[in-house]
Amino acid sequence: MTERPVVKRTARAVLLDGDDLILIKRTKPGVDPYWLTPGGGVEPDDTSVVDALHREVDEELGAKITDVVPCFVDTVEHIPENGVPGVKIQFFFVCRLESMDPARRHGPEVDEPEGEYEIVRVPFSRVGIAAVHLVPLSLRHYLDGNIEGIRALHATDLG
Repeated sequence: MTERPVVKRTARAVLLDGDDLILIKRTKPGVDPYWLTPGGGVEPDDTSVVDALHREVDEELGAKITDVVPCFVDTVEHIPENGVPGVKIQFFFVCRLESMDPARRHGPEVDEPEGEYEIVRVPFSRVGIAAVHLVPLSLRHYLDGNIEGIRALHATDLG
């Protein structure tokens, strides 16, 4: 099998605040609403994927995060603007909310929105996750099957 080039990388937060999962509800004209984890593309100025995660969470939520632990990777076909096909790798990190001030939101999602970006909380449970149209579907399945394991990633004795 031929290896596909990585044409985009993203950093996304499985952001926990107590028993809640913080998501963004996206509403675009002509598209059914969907929910996604905060985060976005790794930019050339980002020193690491985790640096991109902190920047994106600050932009989209006006938030600071702590206890960042890798938990899931999703690889999907992707054709960027230059038209050269490859894959997009989405790195998901479980983390805790340290603070959030939505008045501090900034960046393209706020400055030039395409539709609405609403910060929402859902219970971090199978019922809570099933209640929203979470994308990507692979993340929804991963969370559904691993809620206890994801919580365990923040265990004090993990080392």
